[in-house]
Amino acid sequence: MRKGRFASLSIDAHAPEPLLFGPLTLFDLRVPASEDDAQIAGERVRLLAGSIPFLAGSHLLWSLTLLGLLFLDTGALPLAGLPLAGLLVLDIALLAMIRRPMASHRKARLVLLYLGASAMLLGAAGHLVGAQAPLLAQAAMIAALSAGIASFFLFPLLLIVSCAVTIGGILLMTPQSPFLPVAAAASLLFGVLSVGRARDLIFSAQQQLAAQWEAMQAGRFIEEFEGTGRGWFWETNADGQVTYLSEALAAKLDLAKDGAIGTRFEELLLVRGGEGSDDARRSLGFHLAARFPFNDLVVRAPTCQSSWWSLSGTPQFDECGRFLGFRGIGANLSDQLRSEAEQTKLARYDSLTGLPNRVMMRATLDDALANAAARRQGCALMMLDLDRFKQVNDTLGHPVGDLLLKQVAARLRDTLGDDGRAGRVGGDEFEAIFPGIAEEARLAEIAARIITEISRPYDLEGNRVEIGTSVGIVVARPGKAYAAALIKEADLALYAAKAAGRGTFRFFAEEMHAEAAERQILENDLRDSLTKGQLRILYQPIVDAVTEEPVAFEALLRWQHPTRGLLLPADFLGAAEECALMPRLGAWVLREACSEAAKWPGHVRIAVNLSPAQVADPGLASVVTGALASAGLAPDRLELEIGESAFPADGDGPARILSRLKSLGVRLALDNFGTGRSGLGHLRDAPLDKIKIDRSFVRGAEAKGSRNAAIIRAIVVLGESLGMDTTAEGAETLEELALIRSLGCSQVQGFLFGKAVPGAEAAALAATSRPTAEVVGFSRPPRHKLLRNGLLEYGGESLQVRLRNISGDGAMVECERPLPEDAEVVLDLEEAGRIPAVVRWCQRGQAGLRFAQPFELRKLSRTRPGPAGLKMLTPDYLELRPEAPAPGPSPLVRKKSGGR
Repeated sequence: MRKGRFASLSIDAHAPEPLLFGPLTLFDLRVPASEDDAQIAGERVRLLAGSIPFLAGSHLLWSLTLLGLLFLDTGALPLAGLPLAGLLVLDIALLAMIRRPMASHRKARLVLLYLGASAMLLGAAGHLVGAQAPLLAQAAMIAALSAGIASFFLFPLLLIVSCAVTIGGILLMTPQSPFLPVAAAASLLFGVLSVGRARDLIFSAQQQLAAQWEAMQAGRFIEEFEGTGRGWFWETNADGQVTYLSEALAAKLDLAKDGAIGTRFEELLLVRGGEGSDDARRSLGFHLAARFPFNDLVVRAPTCQSSWWSLSGTPQFDECGRFLGFRGIGANLSDQLRSEAEQTKLARYDSLTGLPNRVMMRATLDDALANAAARRQGCALMMLDLDRFKQVNDTLGHPVGDLLLKQVAARLRDTLGDDGRAGRVGGDEFEAIFPGIAEEARLAEIAARIITEISRPYDLEGNRVEIGTSVGIVVARPGKAYAAALIKEADLALYAAKAAGRGTFRFFAEEMHAEAAERQILENDLRDSLTKGQLRILYQPIVDAVTEEPVAFEALLRWQHPTRGLLLPADFLGAAEECALMPRLGAWVLREACSEAAKWPGHVRIAVNLSPAQVADPGLASVVTGALASAGLAPDRLELEIGESAFPADGDGPARILSRLKSLGVRLALDNFGTGRSGLGHLRDAPLDKIKIDRSFVRGAEAKGSRNAAIIRAIVVLGESLGMDTTAEGAETLEELALIRSLGCSQVQGFLFGKAVPGAEAAALAATSRPTAEVVGFSRPPRHKLLRNGLLEYGGESLQVRLRNISGDGAMVECERPLPEDAEVVLDLEEAGRIPAVVRWCQRGQAGLRFAQPFELRKLSRTRPGPAGLKMLTPDYLELRPEAPAPGPSPLVRKKSGGR
């Protein structure tokens, strides 16, 4: 037994050390100090015994050669043959004795004695040969002398003695021999090489014995551990096939131990049923396929419903990074241990989605980086952020948001499969780690697949919800990446994806560090902009489409940066959203705009844009109330513009969001209609007063073949049907203005009527504006479609026209002859009489007329009894009672045949 080794389990305490020169030269001759030394000495003596026949053969060969050369030279048998014959007899005796059972150190000592006796015989032979012998004879003598050097090269002391014998024999033969310096130099070289080589062999043998002992001890411990029934060990090759499986586990699986060899490991542990079994199979398959380490994976035996196991495994790689297979351990879980394992899982996994949490994902990333260094292959990290998730929480409630997160997690898990591992690291933030995947093309394909799957609609408690996701990707170089730096770089890539319009992915690039630093500086400057008075509000007029009088101004925010100059909202509002400054900026804009509008005439309104963050703020109604009260502005003079991006995809969110604002008495407008997620449900449920048609429809609408005009007309008709005004944005040419008028838009906004101006200029422009019938209610009287022929008197001529629609202050007619603007005409509608009017516009066979005096619509249909006493159809709006309610269909009354 090894003394002291079994008492200590520290491998380093028993690690062999290279021998010094003194112990090394005496190693073969001294009594072994340990069992290891005895085993090593025995192996060396076997080598020594194998070299004796070579030594004896060398002596015989060179002795015969020497005697032959001397016989040819003298013609007589030389006397040197006698000691050489004695040397051969001594060799034969050594061969016989070295094979007898004897302690290794005794055999080494016997060889040392042999060297002493052979030295005397070889010395005598050299002396008898003498300096008069031929040079070839001297060389043969030296070869016989040096035979011991070649035979005992691996044994330092014996080699040193052999070198001494060689040099001594040369001196006895001839002190002036030219071979003496060569022999001395060769002896010194061989001595140094022998010591080094022997030390390496002995040290290597000691290491091998130590490893064998440790393997034996490990095997013993494995047997004892598996014998307790508490756990077992397993091993697979690079193909995932089992190469070692304990007998205890084989028995649990109802397999013979040899029968399990060659089977794929995941097939042996196929979990049948049970809560969480799919997650266990998916996680095990991911780690085995990704060659990624795992710990404490709880699974259940397929053949025993009461057996629960905790699996751990580590991938094995060689020095070149080639995958060799897995080695691991499985522990049998008792009820208590299983409960502890479940508690440990709760601490490492998200309770809502079942995905790994931030702590677990950080540990997984650390393991992935270490794994990447071992396999010499990169890995990748993705950061995901859900787009529009906060709106779902705010409009549909947190329970629906939780259901959405669960479905997102399930889709993410299914999309990744065995390629990567996903985790939830925040409210709507997720991570995905991809061990062994560094190809950008493959990562791009996975990211695109993730975005597509997560963006598909969700059905949550009867609500159809649509969200998106943005993805930032960073690839880690094996052995040259750190987890904290990698997470930061993935965040930068995610921000770049959001800045690119969301719903996309971006790979990290080094220049993103500079962009992040610049963005941080911009955010810090933006926080100080209010206190330093750098923000400005400009006002762009909104005019009546017919009278061209300003009826409102839209408040537009500008930032006069001290070094970057005048910045537009697109340059800094994104940063304001990111650093949660939008509610603060929006409240300031509301206060300033209302304060400025209080200086204007009472018929001019102020329009202020609301960001999605403001709409989602529960305190928005209080902010609006405070701004109105502080400025002393009537609520109906404030119009709040809300973009479609502030609305969730579905649900009753719009009505609930805007009803609180509408109850204050302010007006609400849907901004940029037609460019976002346009849904008729917004117009149906939200208490809106106006639709703003996006400028993208106005531009180019007058061009031949453009469909924009038809779209604008459809929006106008929709707005009229719902009792809403329509404002066309972006009018820049007279042709666009004429088209807007012909299509019936209520108001126009664009550079044609003025760019955004400071408050003083806006106040001066507002002071010169004249209130009109449309401005009084900020909505023109309802126009009624009516097809009726009539005459239009102009310049002494009577022109045939067709009435298209009419209101109390104007009408639109179809007329083949062009009419100049501001021309005075008379519209003759038979029973309604002659109506003086002014031409406001004329284009494409249509003309807009403005009546000189308000017109009573009831004159269009005076009731006349027919032959049978029946009456004509009379719409509600033509009834005599002005206080009568407008809704509801009118009774149908037929006129007798032959009547008009």
